[in-house]
Amino acid sequence: MLKKQYPRKVVKNMAYDDYIKAQKMGIKAFKTSTAKGQYPYLPVLDEILSHADIECEVNLGIVNIPLNQVVGTSTFGRTQAFASNFMPLLNYSSEFGAKWSHLVDAQIEEGIRDAVKVYEYMNKYYVVEGNKRVSVLKYFNAPTITAEVTRKVPKRSEDLENQIYYEFMDFYDLTKINYIQFSQLGSYEKLLAATGKNMTEAWTEDECKDFSSFHVAFSKAYKELGGDSLDNITCGDALLFYLSLYPYEESKEMLSSEIKVNLEKIWSEILLLDADDTVELLMDPTEDINIIDSVINKIRSPKKKKVAFVYDKDPSVSDWIYGHELGRIHLDETFGEEIETQAFITSDVNDNAEELLEQICNDGYDIIFTVTPKLIKACLKIAVTHPNVKILNCALNSSHNAVRTYYTRMYEAKFLTGIIAGAMCKNDKIGYIADYPIYGVAANINAFALGAKMVNPRAKIFLQWSTLKDDNIEEYFKERGITYISTQDMITPQHVNRQFGLYVEKNDSTKNLAMPIYHWGAFYEELVNSIMRGSWKSEESGDSKALNYWWGLSAGVIDVICSNKLPIGTTKLVNLMKQSISTGFFHPFAGPITDQEGSIRCSETDILTPEEIMTMDWLTDNVIGTIPTIDDLDDEAKPVVFLRGLNTTTDKGGTSLL
Repeated sequence: MLKKQYPRKVVKNMAYDDYIKAQKMGIKAFKTSTAKGQYPYLPVLDEILSHADIECEVNLGIVNIPLNQVVGTSTFGRTQAFASNFMPLLNYSSEFGAKWSHLVDAQIEEGIRDAVKVYEYMNKYYVVEGNKRVSVLKYFNAPTITAEVTRKVPKRSEDLENQIYYEFMDFYDLTKINYIQFSQLGSYEKLLAATGKNMTEAWTEDECKDFSSFHVAFSKAYKELGGDSLDNITCGDALLFYLSLYPYEESKEMLSSEIKVNLEKIWSEILLLDADDTVELLMDPTEDINIIDSVINKIRSPKKKKVAFVYDKDPSVSDWIYGHELGRIHLDETFGEEIETQAFITSDVNDNAEELLEQICNDGYDIIFTVTPKLIKACLKIAVTHPNVKILNCALNSSHNAVRTYYTRMYEAKFLTGIIAGAMCKNDKIGYIADYPIYGVAANINAFALGAKMVNPRAKIFLQWSTLKDDNIEEYFKERGITYISTQDMITPQHVNRQFGLYVEKNDSTKNLAMPIYHWGAFYEELVNSIMRGSWKSEESGDSKALNYWWGLSAGVIDVICSNKLPIGTTKLVNLMKQSISTGFFHPFAGPITDQEGSIRCSETDILTPEEIMTMDWLTDNVIGTIPTIDDLDDEAKPVVFLRGLNTTTDKGGTSLL
């Protein structure tokens, strides 16, 4: 005979109050998920793995795992007892409620010590045994839980999340750190570099403890400033950015309150990292604000503007710096007594640059132009503490709120020189020497190749890089009978030779055919003018966006000088195309465009957007060559490419560059 079942008597105690509070949290999460059309219960690993290929399983043993990364359960068995936040949904009077409450008592009296059993997949944890223990500890906001962990390793794929996970596994093998997550490829290696390590050095126990303490302090400050509400970045992303400005050796000794002070200074930059559309490109000089405002601005600012130029090399040894120095001299000649300019050379882009920029700000300079991407880190660190100084860095695709960047659309001029090369070359082989594989360079190469192809469909562009290790470019071109070559755009004062712009080697002599030129003087003149008439402020918007000035032929900041030895028909064609590009009638990156793999990058009726051109990391189908990785480059090129490079991947054991 069956005994009659009576419901368990509800005894109201502290555990009861905790359960009811947790249940309310669960019901709220359930309703929120349902309203958004999302699955309201715990994610189930079995369901997730039904769509995945598993390479193998690895037993990681008993370890402490971060509770915020415990996101689901292994099987469907208990999933509907919990909301998606692991809070209980069943009634307190159930057996489930009783066991959950006993665990609350155990946690209060002595702490839950028994390890749960979990699977780890893609750096997230799914409970096999111990769902209620996880639930109770999450309710008490415990940071970690002891677990017996088995890792399910997915097969490698081209998926970004998969690639980041494989980087994490390499990082974990060295550090046993499982609590930091990133959204960008290459971040784990950058973190190692920021802490003075590389991908071959295992961490000691003390090093792990030091980093854990720093991470806890940073996470607390990040959360207090509202970091948990950011959707598109992780706490790890913000931490890595923080370390790019504030050295780890100093930061690891700081209290959370001290870190918070630094973090507040750069919080606008953190918000920019979280924004979906972070860069606003200003493709042409801003139109003058109305004449009354312009006059008022001049009356309010009668004092002479002090303008500093910061170089990383002497102009006499660098064609790039020499061009900017000519631009500085142009400012002096154009503005006369209205401005005062001064050039500064930093001996070290890391330590000395910050001190130099700080001194320049303290000396009352209003505008600072830094002419190399190497200086962006120093610029940013100084800019957040000197918001009244206008600091600009000559770089492309830099997403910083406190520092504006400027660059030329040199690809427009390269397209024109490509037309000349394609028209003049007789054997369809044209050489192209690039320097750094950074943003904008691929666009220059491809525009040159498309220009050559427009007038000669058989033209092939043989690409070489001047920054590669132990590479004999001259011999490479000679072996292939290549005599028409595009190389650096300016002459270096101390090393004058005829090999610049587009040239041809014939009968042991060099003949220059055309030279793309930067009118940095015109660029700086317009930037300074815009500041003096008040356009700088009018360009700002309420959104958190970085402003990049990216001007071209239409702004008069680049041009092409052609030799008078060119055939008259070729010169006329170049002038016609220059006018068409300047007015917007023709675009160098109008389709159809096909890459080296045969994929259509731009259809016949489309034109690539400025963002697509700026971030271009592929080569057209008539280019012979590749974009090198950072390991292929000489040591001098690596810091530049690490900051602004198209491909910053290094082999294990590669040089630390942060």
